Amino acid sequence: MMHQAVDIQGKRRPRVLVMADWYTPGFRAGGPIRSVVNFAAQLDQVLDIYVFTTDRDLGMHESYPGILADAWIKIGGHQVCYLSPERLSWTSITGMIRLVRPDHIYLNSMFSRYMTIYPLMFCRFGGTKARILLAPRGMLMASALAVKPLRKRVFLSVLRFMGIGRLITFQATNDEEVSDVQRWFGQNTEVNRLGNLPAPVPDFVPPADKEPGTLRMVFIGRAHPIKQLDYLLQLLAGIDQQVCLTVIMTREDDVYAARCRKLAESLPSNISVDFREDVPHDKITDIIRSNHIFALPTRGENFGHSIYEALAAGRPVLISDQTPWRGLALNQAGWDLSLKETALFRQSIEQAAEFDLEKLTEWCRGAWTLARSTAEDRPDRKNYITQFSSCISLD
Repeated sequence: MMHQAVDIQGKRRPRVLVMADWYTPGFRAGGPIRSVVNFAAQLDQVLDIYVFTTDRDLGMHESYPGILADAWIKIGGHQVCYLSPERLSWTSITGMIRLVRPDHIYLNSMFSRYMTIYPLMFCRFGGTKARILLAPRGMLMASALAVKPLRKRVFLSVLRFMGIGRLITFQATNDEEVSDVQRWFGQNTEVNRLGNLPAPVPDFVPPADKEPGTLRMVFIGRAHPIKQLDYLLQLLAGIDQQVCLTVIMTREDDVYAARCRKLAESLPSNISVDFREDVPHDKITDIIRSNHIFALPTRGENFGHSIYEALAAGRPVLISDQTPWRGLALNQAGWDLSLKETALFRQSIEQAAEFDLEKLTEWCRGAWTLARSTAEDRPDRKNYITQFSSCISLD
């Protein structure tokens, strides 16, 4: 039997088995990794957390260096098991659930074979009495379902036919995601509103320099059409000021990445683009701070961890209106614009380019203040504790 964690009052803490395809030190899968990392780091003193994941990053053939695979190791106040590819099987997954004997299973993908489908089947066939919470992580958004749509829609139809929606609870981070879940699994599906837990906000660091007529921008995202790097590059073709764009890109769609590089090569001489691939997450804040603004004209984010991290680093953001981050200009924290309004996107880039150091510093502080208020004002930590403290089974 697994060790029983207890709190200072001697009561057994709720045991949560978190299942996710990728975990730290991985970074290539982007926001979903940060969601799980922040959850475990902020709640492992009140919940007995076990993270079950794989031993390598998205798209990589090598395991993480220095990580012991196929065994439970302690990270902070929680346990993590990095499973090697040869151990990824129905037998291993269901055996791990039986070994941990969780009160709750927290699934962090909609379409993962091993970390979602197998646990759901195990639940459907009565293999566990644990309560299941499934976080789609934005994968039910129309923009996400438009990628390889046939396979995803068939899978969702099968889950609906199996009655999965009656057996589990879904997590939604906003009203749109609630609607997405209920559209696929029915209006009576249990959906809990639980926002992503943001990382702590570091101290404010003002920009070091800014001359009117120049701008340093940074884009951070996967090489995928949903992130719309091509859209941003096409916008820059109509800008007269001196702009340097740093692209922090993780490989996913090589054809799309090649198209973006070709677009960058066609830009006029006043626009320079520096591509950097697979930058570790611990380097991101310094890179953001070395730039003046962050840009991500995404087709859709259910939270947008890179957006939050840019705000927390104290840099205004230029994004689409397809994220929860709205009303940015009112807070002097950036711009959230319709993707149909290309002229407004260009005007915002030109506005930022004309900032002097004083004006840019004012907007940087506005961005940082918004991130700090977001981190301080959200009640989600208490809501997570409530979610995972209910219906605890006794061993």
